[in-house]
Amino acid sequence: MTEIKSRKNPLIVHLKKLGADGDYRHERGEFLCDGEKLLREAVQNGAEVRAVLTSAGTPPWLPDGVPVYAAGQDILASVSPLKNPQSVLFSCAAPAPGGEPAAEGAVLVLENIQDPGNVGTVLRTANALGIGTVVLTGSCADPYNPKTIRATMGAIFRQRILTLSFDGVAALRTARRRLYGAALAPDSRNIRDVALHNAAVVIGSEGRGLSREMLGLCDEKIIIPMSPGSESLNAAAAAAIVLWEMARQ
Repeated sequence: MTEIKSRKNPLIVHLKKLGADGDYRHERGEFLCDGEKLLREAVQNGAEVRAVLTSAGTPPWLPDGVPVYAAGQDILASVSPLKNPQSVLFSCAAPAPGGEPAAEGAVLVLENIQDPGNVGTVLRTANALGIGTVVLTGSCADPYNPKTIRATMGAIFRQRILTLSFDGVAALRTARRRLYGAALAPDSRNIRDVALHNAAVVIGSEGRGLSREMLGLCDEKIIIPMSPGSESLNAAAAAAIVLWEMARQ
């Protein structure tokens, strides 16, 4: 195990940029994670772990061939974008971009959900309920932002995630799959009255909802019934209810 003592070490500079710069992550096809639990999840789910930086020794279950580097906790703290970093940081190869959902099956689409915690929570919930694909479109938070990854609690290594353009979302509509938009509108249908097991549902940001263009694309609008006086739900909470309706049907 190689020991690193300088914050100017090329690996330290690289890992720090992975945590701080989305464009750099995209360019390198790699992302930064924090904590032994996430490292175990990565290994168990076959992720390509490219480097491990630790102040606590090599985990005995780490596969042979994974590069491991030792460093003091002060260096780990300088690399991690999190306020309270753990004793292990590591980088993983990001899945190759592209792909498309299957012609059938439930799909959740997030439009312009910019909070990494919300996106991570949705990915965690979708994985827990067995929803095959989550699509990100518009100005969504980077799924490989360290805060997003932390919020997924390991689901980042298990959940299929696609980033699609507006046209890509339009292509989700098939002869067997309808596209619904979650919206606070007078003509929205009660979610409990709509079959969602083989649908695509789009959820927008809490503040602005779905864009006009996206609403125009949808076959119908749906709404989660709420008590009088309630204005809206947090995007992650709304997504959880939609995902549950998808799964239970």
